[in-house]
Amino acid sequence: MASTIQVRVDDDLKVKSDELFKDLGTDTTTAIRIFLTQALAVNGFPFEIKRVSVKPYEALSETEILDKLEKSREQAAQGMYRDATDISRDMREKYGL
Repeated sequence: MASTIQVRVDDDLKVKSDELFKDLGTDTTTAIRIFLTQALAVNGFPFEIKRVSVKPYEALSETEILDKLEKSREQAAQGMYRDATDISRDMREKYGL
C-alpha cells in the first residue's frame, strides 16, 4: 500500500526545485522520497540544522580584518595555500565541468 503526502509550497520554490532535481537526473517526488529515507536512516534530519549565532554578513572591524590578513600571510609563508588555477582545475575534473 502507498500513501500520499501533499505539501503546499510557493510556486517559485516548486519551479526552482523541479529544475534543480531535473538537472540532477531525478524529480521532486523522488527527492522527497530520498529525504524521508535518509531521515529514517540517520534517525533525524539528514543534514545539520542549527541557529546561526553570529551574523555571517556583519561587517568586520578594522582590527578583525587586519588579524585575518596577518593569519593569511602566516599560512601563506608556511606554504598553506593553493593556486586558484589548481582549485578550478580540480573542481572541473571532479564535477565534469
